[in-house]
Amino acid sequence: MVGVRLIDRVAWLNVRAGKVLGARSTGNDVFYLPGGKREPGESDVDTLRREVREELGITVLAEGAECFGVFEAQAHGFPPGVLVRTACYTAAFTGEPSPCGEIAELSWIGPAQRDQLSAADGQILDRMLAEGLVWSRP
Repeated sequence: MVGVRLIDRVAWLNVRAGKVLGARSTGNDVFYLPGGKREPGESDVDTLRREVREELGITVLAEGAECFGVFEAQAHGFPPGVLVRTACYTAAFTGEPSPCGEIAELSWIGPAQRDQLSAADGQILDRMLAEGLVWSRP
């Protein structure tokens, strides 16, 4: 499509007690699923492992990593026509997530907090809700 710019991103889904882990970078007003942009030549899983280690200080295990889906939406904070395509993965990990690097805050986000997520990650939460991976209980 002419005039459309695409941001290629990989994200990690970590669900506890019916909520998904969100990360807010310093200076951002919304939460994103942990992950980030691919570097040249990186696979999805390589990107996932690197980004989550940088953001949360944990090790995502490549074995058993499973793609939940690929989602596309308008990129938060960018002009119209800039889209973000996010490949989402579930994967086991070692360690305890904590904010590292550029991450200012972590939060467990359920459907009641959907407006705290970027538009793209809100779509992912919607699918997770439809599949019973998160729920709207308080």
